Amino acid sequence: MLNRASSGSRWRERPDGRGKVTGELAYLTDRYAEGSLIGRILRSPHPFARIKSIDTEAAKAVPGVLAVLTHEDVPGVNRFGIVIQDQPVLCEDVVRYVGDAVAAVAAETDEAAERALGLIRVEYEVYETISSPEEALRPDGRKLHPDGNVLKHIQYSKGDVEEAFGRCAHIVEQTYKTPRQMHVYMETEGGLFVPEPDGRLTVYSPTQHGLKDRVQIANILAVPEENIRVLSSPIGGSFGGKDELNVQPYGALLAQRTGRPVRIHNSRAESVRAGIKRHPMTIRMKTGIDSAGRILAHKVSVLADTGAYATLGGEVLTNALENSLGCYVYENLEIEGKSVFTNNGVSGEFRGFGANQAIFALEGQMDRLAELSGIDPWKLRGINLRKENDPGAYGQEIYPTDGARQVWRAVLASSLKQEESRNRQDVIPDKPWIKTGYGSAIAMMGTGLGKGIPDPGGGRISLAPDGQIEVAFSYEEFGQGLLAALELMLIEHFGLFEEDLRLVIGDTDRVPESGSSTAARTTTMMWLALGKLVPEFKGKLFDAARERARLPSGQLTLGQGGIRLEDGTPVCTFAELAASGEPIVCEMSTAFPESPNGDFANRFLFVQAGTAVRVEVNELTGRVRLLDQYHAVAGGPVANPQGFLGQIEGASGMALGFTLTENAVMKDGRYAFGNLDAYLIPTIVDQSKSMRVEAIEEVPEGDPYGPRGIGEIGSVTLAPAIAQAIWNATGVRVSELPVDPALLQKSPQYLQEAVQPK
Repeated sequence: MLNRASSGSRWRERPDGRGKVTGELAYLTDRYAEGSLIGRILRSPHPFARIKSIDTEAAKAVPGVLAVLTHEDVPGVNRFGIVIQDQPVLCEDVVRYVGDAVAAVAAETDEAAERALGLIRVEYEVYETISSPEEALRPDGRKLHPDGNVLKHIQYSKGDVEEAFGRCAHIVEQTYKTPRQMHVYMETEGGLFVPEPDGRLTVYSPTQHGLKDRVQIANILAVPEENIRVLSSPIGGSFGGKDELNVQPYGALLAQRTGRPVRIHNSRAESVRAGIKRHPMTIRMKTGIDSAGRILAHKVSVLADTGAYATLGGEVLTNALENSLGCYVYENLEIEGKSVFTNNGVSGEFRGFGANQAIFALEGQMDRLAELSGIDPWKLRGINLRKENDPGAYGQEIYPTDGARQVWRAVLASSLKQEESRNRQDVIPDKPWIKTGYGSAIAMMGTGLGKGIPDPGGGRISLAPDGQIEVAFSYEEFGQGLLAALELMLIEHFGLFEEDLRLVIGDTDRVPESGSSTAARTTTMMWLALGKLVPEFKGKLFDAARERARLPSGQLTLGQGGIRLEDGTPVCTFAELAASGEPIVCEMSTAFPESPNGDFANRFLFVQAGTAVRVEVNELTGRVRLLDQYHAVAGGPVANPQGFLGQIEGASGMALGFTLTENAVMKDGRYAFGNLDAYLIPTIVDQSKSMRVEAIEEVPEGDPYGPRGIGEIGSVTLAPAIAQAIWNATGVRVSELPVDPALLQKSPQYLQEAVQPK
């Protein structure tokens, strides 16, 4: 249920919806080319070891094997990484985790490829595994990288924290731990790599930034960028997990070497082993308030396990620290964060981007402070909320927003919050071990990549030779509803007609640089681009139509299929206009809005969310069920009601796993499981029966930024809300996720007494 969505928006069929529902849509890993070879990758069996030698002769002799590659066969740069190129394509001397690639094979059949992998002889000198950030920080430990084991270290302070703690009436000091979570997209990593007759290479592979992939692949192959074409849509799920290169270097190298198409598609087990995960974090917080509930001092320490390589670990840490302050105001701060290399699986970009971990800790602090002080937890939050024109977390200038207060009020007025205020208990007859509880949380999250990080945007609109209006962006559709949002904007806000539109995304040969499909930025960037492109394009259309029809100056309008006079009289069709003159094209480039000041990757545009939940705790099993949930989201005008609701529902499902069941446990640098059989993902059965979503669309008068992206904010408040509900139901505080059922189980004696007749 979505309340208060844009009244002007119709509920429409998604452009890609029918194909997905019927199964007719071909994902990138469904593709096949005549004569395709099978590509496979040999990965390290050791978390940390020196490579002494690699022998591939026996593998090359296997019938049907056309290529066996090692680091010696990489013609260009043997490294990749979306920000820091520190991960070897094929390891030369050291392997740093069990997903590290050592060799790649192309063969006619799966059987030949598998046999060849088994015949590659690699001699290792095994090192002691560094399996935790604490071990990595030991001064006597081995270095994983030349510059040491710390990827990024951030410190920030404001005021005098220790002096302020001395004035506090109540202080809470607590350590929180969050898990390594898997993206679990339905389409695992893979793709098809096709050498073209003209010497170019076409890459069909899921990614969130095709142009960035093109740059990296060209560097690895030592060819010009224009020799690479990347088709990056449609994708069967990503959530950040395909933002970084995965199989692309190996498919590209094997196709270049053999001159034949190569297909690679990771099994689920290989995806578990080599795919990136959410950063596990240990967060220590010390927070103090005065007798009136006002925060006087806040001290934060974040330790993140980034695994073997950088990817976006530094940027995730930056965002986590920013979100460790939430939507509250502080006079005295001391913040420190470290993202540390280990021999664990690589941690990287994941929906929420560090905010999930930080908000769980921060909101836990607020609930504990409320208990100590005797102040209602929601009232305590209200006392400390930022005001509309307050600066951002680090004092940077941000676009004015009263979203925090708006969602705070909405949650307060929600039926779940009203039930909680009446202390309503849903007692199940003859089951006194079933306890119910209510909880709520609030968050404020920035969109875009932040100050100091290149964040380009732009688009193109043109009249194609066949008379279709082509709208092109370099974004990718990976299930988030981007195509639907784009279509709705063009139809309902800019006056174009569905039948005349052709949406072009995810093809580096056909799109301008629009930046990545990450950080909840695409909706805003499309809105800003279209706001400039469409009026200019309409003007060019009308000028061309007047010239063609020899019309005097006067008002023209768009109709379905062509240009009309104001009274509806047809002037010309788009096809006629396209055939009669010079091409009509409008293109623009811009950048995501950023703060004009600040030292860190501070955001400028923010969205806010508040969540209320009701849970049920079974003290026999220790299991927690989410019964009801309510989400208020302040994200500006709603471009696509269906997409808005779907994003919050989907984000809530991922957050539920993060909170209650999901943890990609590693032991001595190896995953404790090899597939999904022991990794518990919430299904539709685990979702709450009731879910209400309220869209708060009010923005400052004259706001130029339109709809904000809400794909991530829906995932960050559920965990702390459930944790507070567990406390209200059982009196047990949760400080580590996922929630351990053993923490909530009662003793047999207690349960026996509970069922005795009164």
